[in-house]
Formats: sequence, C-alpha cells, structure tokens
Amino acid sequence: MLEKPDDHSLEVKLLLEAIYEKYNYDFREYAMTSVKRRLTSALSRFSLPSISAIQEKILHDQTFFLQVLQYLTVPTSEMFRDPNFYLAFREKVVPQLATYPSLKLWIAGCSTGEEVYSYAILLKEEGLFERTMIYATDINPVSLQKAEEGIFLGDKVREFTSNYQKSGGKSSFSDYFTASDRHLLFDKNLRKNVVFADHSLATDSVFSEVQVVSCRNVLIYFNRDLQNRALDLFRDSLTHKGFLCLGSKETLKFSRCEAGFDQFSGPEKIYRRN
Repeated sequence: MLEKPDDHSLEVKLLLEAIYEKYNYDFREYAMTSVKRRLTSALSRFSLPSISAIQEKILHDQTFFLQVLQYLTVPTSEMFRDPNFYLAFREKVVPQLATYPSLKLWIAGCSTGEEVYSYAILLKEEGLFERTMIYATDINPVSLQKAEEGIFLGDKVREFTSNYQKSGGKSSFSDYFTASDRHLLFDKNLRKNVVFADHSLATDSVFSEVQVVSCRNVLIYFNRDLQNRALDLFRDSLTHKGFLCLGSKETLKFSRCEAGFDQFSGPEKIYRRN
C-alpha cells in the first residue's frame, strides 16, 4: 500500500526532531522539498524501507548518523565556483579591503574547502593573505576534516583551472598544488591563516567581528525563517561597510535585513553593510 504524502511529511518531521534532540543538529527550518529529496537518496543508498527506519537506526548508531549527515548537508563545491564572482571580488572588493591593516573573513558553510582555498589563493595573489584570518565553518565534521586536509580529486583539475583563469588568476593554477595518485594536494601554506570550526547557522551565535562574510549557495537550502536568522548573524558579524557575499541564486530582497545593506556589485550578489 502506498504511503500517504502526509504520513511521509510526518516521518520527515519526526526524524528531524530526533536528530535535533539526539545530536543537536537542527535541520527543522531547512527547505522541506530539498530535505525530502536528499532523504530519498539516502533511502536508496542504505536500502531502507522508510524514513522511520532511518530514524530508528540513527538513534542507536552515531556512525550511521554521520553517513546520513553527508546527504543532509550536501557537501559539494568547486574551486572558484562562478568565476565572475571571484573576478568582481578581486577587482572591486579587494581595493577596499586593502585599506584595512588586518582582515577577518568568515566562510559560512565551507563544505569540503574548495571555497576556502579559492579565497586563500586570491588573497595571496593580491597581497592580503598574510594579514587575513579566515574562519571556515560548517556543521559537517567529515567535510571540515576534508577541508583541513586540502586534498581534492585530480579529475577536477581541468574544471578548477578553467575557473581560476576566468576569475582573473595571476599565476599558474598548478603552482598551488602537488598532483599525486589521482589527487591534488594543496599547499599547506594556504591554510596557515585558516581556522576550521564547527558552527551551525541554525543554532549558534556570532563568534567574531569580520570585514567579509561569504555564504554562497547555502541559503537556498533554508526556509525563510532560517534564512533571516542566518542573515541576522551575518549582519551582526560584519563591521560597518563590511561585505556580504551570497550565491548567484540568493538575494537579500524581501529579507528583514535588506535595509541594512547596500548593493555593491549586483550581478555577483555582493552587498555592503550600511
């Protein structure tokens, strides 16, 4: 007998409540369409009959929960994703940042670290890396560990190189990594000014004052309430005239923070706190 859609939604709701109560990971305000799609993939992957079966298993098996977490947090990214954004950041934002004696940059939802190394390379080429502290945060401990290791699949090198070149790269992309055994190992010096830390936009608070917040392609997975909560955190973290960088499909329009920002580079979704 086919399961009713209402029953399915209830199972998902109960699962998210169980995850919050057991592990303190809060997905209750994530966009439900996206959550259901990811959980459907998890059902197929683990050959389980229902969402309730996932719930029962995660309550008794933390290792299994970490496996399910990989589906709920979508740990996917790429180096210099949306090259036009990085080109605009390089040409428009960097000259403003160069006026500061020291800088702090918060990358919220850093996933497996591709964005972290993209910023590190860009800032290094623009002469700002040595005076910049980068906070790279995510709720997924597996992703954070991968980000800190700085190892990526070698089959991405052509795509990464193309993005780097389109973003205004000033060197050869291969200068920043060593290719070995189908993997790319990025220069450890690129993470010497990086702090990797667990942080949830759903439950945690502001932890530092920064000049730049980059949260790109994360808000699209949140419902409106959680988007507003995250944007409040970003606004409260930013210094006066600090920069907020969002993903290409994200916007401040219709958010409760909209009036607190000016549009700095519209097509690239770069805003400046007023």
